[in-house]
Amino acid sequence: MDKNNPIGVFDSGVGGSSIWQEIHKLLPFENVIYLADSKNAPYGNKSSEEIIALSIKNVEKLRELDCKIIVVACNTATTNAVWTLRENYKIPIIGIEPAIKPAALQTTSKSVGILATKGTLSSTLFSKTAKEFTKDISVVEIIGEGLVLLIEAGKLDSPEMISLLKTHTKPMIEANIDYLVLGCSHYPYLIPQLKKILPENVKIIDSGEAVARQTKTVLQSLNLLREENTTPKLQFYTNAETDTLKLLLKDFAEKISIEKRDF
Repeated sequence: MDKNNPIGVFDSGVGGSSIWQEIHKLLPFENVIYLADSKNAPYGNKSSEEIIALSIKNVEKLRELDCKIIVVACNTATTNAVWTLRENYKIPIIGIEPAIKPAALQTTSKSVGILATKGTLSSTLFSKTAKEFTKDISVVEIIGEGLVLLIEAGKLDSPEMISLLKTHTKPMIEANIDYLVLGCSHYPYLIPQLKKILPENVKIIDSGEAVARQTKTVLQSLNLLREENTTPKLQFYTNAETDTLKLLLKDFAEKISIEKRDF
């Protein structure tokens, strides 16, 4: 495997670009190919079998494109498919799980909220992690119904989005949470809106930084980090319209290419 081969990243749409931003911040010289499977978003309402099949399709495409490592930038795909992917492919595969552990270790109110998709909250991997770290803690799990589709449509500040967020966070606020764990890679794009709704003491955490650190660790261990001070090629492919990716990544417009492609 060549050091110059790209890091492959995929998600059930545009949300995993929040993970890419953390990877790019930590590894600014790495070439990246990102697949936004927006045509099939959201994964969270699909069966485990469907999620595994879609994840395999995305991995196959990234392997075709000569990626040296694959980041599953989707909580639902990780919790449902990562073991299958690791069993079937020799390429290193990095997953993403909700950051339950840091929230459980740091909470002082002994009450944390988890906002995630149905596919993540109902998965075996999620319930195993949750059980392990939240024995003496009250956990308010809320399915973020409707959020992914609004984000995919670029409606981050719409009245509909604010109304949904208020509904989803109400039980958490009533339970006196002091940590909100974002269990979907789309949701970091809602942090500004959530901060306006939640009490000031509530800390919001997601898994982006941890995924970036793990990606760097694995590449280092395999001697696959790209040379520094070289301009990276940053390619984003979506199988739906490009508008929302362009909106979310407007700060990187001069460095990246975004195009519509079937996969």
